[in-house]
Amino acid sequence: QVQLVESGGGLVQPGGSLRLSCAASGFTLDYYAIGWFRQAPGKERDFVSVITWGGGTTNYADSVKGRFTISRDNAKNTVYLQMNSLKPEDTAVYYCAAAPLRVGPIREYRYDYWGQGTQVTVSS
Repeated sequence: QVQLVESGGGLVQPGGSLRLSCAASGFTLDYYAIGWFRQAPGKERDFVSVITWGGGTTNYADSVKGRFTISRDNAKNTVYLQMNSLKPEDTAVYYCAAAPLRVGPIREYRYDYWGQGTQVTVSS
């Protein structure tokens, strides 16, 4: 069974950090670009970051550049999103997704597999 499972979400104060993990089962992430998206209450789901299957190229939404870092460990079949200097506006459900592409797409329709999401709440 093909599955992506996110973990690492939680409640954190403004300025704090969290590391999200996206673990795959039932398939290998080696030949997939992995993206992170987020959806805040009452808003559409937005692109956050993506990493190509070789890990050589990353891309970030302007709102998270310089604060978030995406990385992957193909040996562990896992992709990470390190989130630093968190702000209340980062509060959302975060999803990871896999696209069988060399490039790193930012559009949702390019992705085949999605996780169930993990909640991140930034509040004092």
